[in-house]
Amino acid sequence: MINSINHTVNPKTIPTEPGVYLFKDESGTIIYVGKARNLRNRVSSYFNNTEKSVKTQVLVKRIHSAEYFIVDNETEALLLENKLIKQHSPKYNISLKDAKTYAYIQLTDEKFARILSSRKPGKDGTFFGPYVDGTARHELVQLSIRLFKLRSCKKLPNRACLNYHIGLCTAPCIKAVSETQYFEQVSEAKEFLKGNTKAITEKLTVEMKEASDSQKFELALEKKRQIDAIASLHEKQKVDTLKNYDQDVIVLLENDENAIIEHFSIKKGVISGKHEFRFEKQEDLLESFIKLYYSGNLIPREIILNKAAWADNTEKNAIESYLSHLRKGKVELHVPERGEKAGLVRLAEKNAALALENTTLKELQETLILPRLPRVIECFDISNLGTQDIVAGMTQWVDGKPNKPGYRKFEIRTVIGKNDDFASMREVIHRRYQRLSQENAQFPDLIIIDGGKGQLDSALFSLGELGLSIPIIALAKQEEEIYTPHEEFPKKFDKNSTVMLLLRQIRDSVHNFALSYNRKKRQMRLRNDA
Repeated sequence: MINSINHTVNPKTIPTEPGVYLFKDESGTIIYVGKARNLRNRVSSYFNNTEKSVKTQVLVKRIHSAEYFIVDNETEALLLENKLIKQHSPKYNISLKDAKTYAYIQLTDEKFARILSSRKPGKDGTFFGPYVDGTARHELVQLSIRLFKLRSCKKLPNRACLNYHIGLCTAPCIKAVSETQYFEQVSEAKEFLKGNTKAITEKLTVEMKEASDSQKFELALEKKRQIDAIASLHEKQKVDTLKNYDQDVIVLLENDENAIIEHFSIKKGVISGKHEFRFEKQEDLLESFIKLYYSGNLIPREIILNKAAWADNTEKNAIESYLSHLRKGKVELHVPERGEKAGLVRLAEKNAALALENTTLKELQETLILPRLPRVIECFDISNLGTQDIVAGMTQWVDGKPNKPGYRKFEIRTVIGKNDDFASMREVIHRRYQRLSQENAQFPDLIIIDGGKGQLDSALFSLGELGLSIPIIALAKQEEEIYTPHEEFPKKFDKNSTVMLLLRQIRDSVHNFALSYNRKKRQMRLRNDA
């Protein structure tokens, strides 16, 4: 059943049955699709006086009309919602367009199978993965080639290639290996890629001993290196307890404006990779992510979360039923409070917390077009009361937080008997970064000058004298404008944005620090004069 309603419809006219609703803008374009156990309650909630995220507030302002579909149960609602989101790509539904395409390792079905990476699993061959971590996938492919000497060439050449001559392939192209022997190599590779490393490690250990006993020390050393490589890769990916099924760990962390979802993919107890997704903070984000992510990715038997993506058990059962339908097999959702699974959640949360802290820094990098993430920021201010007691302060911020041990005070030496902020700034910038150069210390990722174009040009002069190129800006107090090198006019950004709030916080910290030092110097002088 399909019905249309307008923005001002009486909520009592909306049915209380489960279904899917579509919000449209003035042009009739679908801008949001959602599902509900109770359509009336869910749609009405958008227009009541409860506190909403900024994104939801913007969505509500653009709603001009709506449609709803009535279905028999929540599972049907989830399936229909997923279909409509894929069909219409609504503006205000979350998007995973920034997600990486996960790749697989493929063993082909050819007579002499080859090993390669593949973006999509198909019918031709055996697939392992997906691997979120491209480095881990590459290491596994290279190690498999070294261990099992499988071909990686696209077509069998007429003569042996370099891999054969350096011992990385048994060369079925020149019939240096029989079909039966090669099949055995492939079978061992399959077991290895499934995570069964014990058998191959034992086999290599026996071969190493035999080579050593026969005084074939180079061969014994190669076997030892292969054993070490397996152990290293295994330890790098190992989780406390091995499983005979796959798991995903998904955690959501939020601050006032942003949200991070951290995803760990675990294949039979081995972490195959992780990935972070960044969003604006919004309602029902975790549930929306689960539905969208698993509509296009492999679904494990168990999904471990750090918080419930459902209001009650009825809704949880509906989500599990929806995922089980897509997987064509049972799927369980868990929010563990203790034990090994809770440990995995804590590990994912630790990664997410770091990513969330860096969200504003990432926005700052993009806003100012910086070459790297500004993890270390140093900010300078000149403070004086007349022509005496001229001092400067520098505050250092690391990962978006003040690093008090990194703060520095400067007593101006070259500007005497006059009030010259520009000359003072030239001196302090020169002293600071000449010293870091002499000590071969790390430079900051960004320098902020408390002032306008004149102060910025003074700082740039000193950096130029030292032959240094460090990203630098100036933040003027009066209009909260940002001056950048070699630009005549300042840039203006939303004063209430997270980027500007952080920049002002850093600028205020150095202003207060320098002013405090100035007052202390003045009090000491007055006491000495008395």
